[in-house]
Amino acid sequence: MSRALPRLLYIDDDEGLRQLTAKALSRRGFDVTLAAGGAEGAALAAEQQFDLIAVDHYMPGMDGLETLAKLRQRADCPPILYVTGSEESRIAVAALKAGAADYVVKTVGDEFFDLFATACHQALDQVAMRRESATQREALEASNARLEALLKEVNHRVANSLQLVSAFVQLQARALEDGPGRAALQDTQQRITAIGQVHRRLYTSNEVEGVDMADYLTALTEELTRTWSTPAARRILKLDSEPIRLPTDKAVSLGVIVSELVSNACKYAYPEDKDGEIRVALRREDPHHFVLRVEDDGCGMPHDGAIKGTGVGTKLIAAMAKSLKSAIEVDGAGQGVKATLRAAVA
Repeated sequence: MSRALPRLLYIDDDEGLRQLTAKALSRRGFDVTLAAGGAEGAALAAEQQFDLIAVDHYMPGMDGLETLAKLRQRADCPPILYVTGSEESRIAVAALKAGAADYVVKTVGDEFFDLFATACHQALDQVAMRRESATQREALEASNARLEALLKEVNHRVANSLQLVSAFVQLQARALEDGPGRAALQDTQQRITAIGQVHRRLYTSNEVEGVDMADYLTALTEELTRTWSTPAARRILKLDSEPIRLPTDKAVSLGVIVSELVSNACKYAYPEDKDGEIRVALRREDPHHFVLRVEDDGCGMPHDGAIKGTGVGTKLIAAMAKSLKSAIEVDGAGQGVKATLRAAVA
């Protein structure tokens, strides 16, 4: 099947030039429709589909610029070529600013029609490239949407699996009478919860490549409050977090660090029969780095430097900080303890 010729609407009040242009452009591979003026051309463009339109400048009634403005009111307007005289660069510039795709300087002879045909083909090529680019962009957007849906599903399943593991650990902890064993399982459950919250944030948000740390830390500190606070000894967690977005692996590391530091403060900073406050702050230090601080007003660090508990939490904190290419700075001088971590956002 032969390919249809590109349809060209040529608008010019000069009948002789119209007919000459129709013959010349037809020989050069165009299906040419003629209009004797701007009003007739605008009416034809509204009734029929054209691949491109050419408009002469000097026309009675509605001149070329007025015709150009009228044609461009249509959302599906094809590219428009503007035809000007040899000494009318100012008019050509005005036409380009008004939305013409290109202009052709009117001269005598076949050279004019060769240039005219070349400008028409270039305008058509630009339209084809824009359409191809739009198609590729739509395909890429569709592919990204499918990938995001898949990642959401993966994070959903991971979060559900971690929740199930957490429930198993909790059941096992309840079955134990041994204090240290039960405490160790409870600590493990908190670590699983910290990781599970990351994946829950990923599948419930519109972003799958990063975690909003303000939302994540809010949920995490609420969970830690429910775990460690009792009617006899409340643990008051105060969070001050900027909406910093971190990649998944960094969010997991930071969540585990917060969980361990807060849990240590809840267990060791205050007496078992006294209320206590723990403050968590996450702020940007500069466009590329953040600072995490966890502090309390409790009894401070042991004078002999001995680690309370099994030491697993301390090792986990150090390992997670190392994964962030950082380290925890602990200030235990005076009342309470302040732990600080500085790391890169990306």
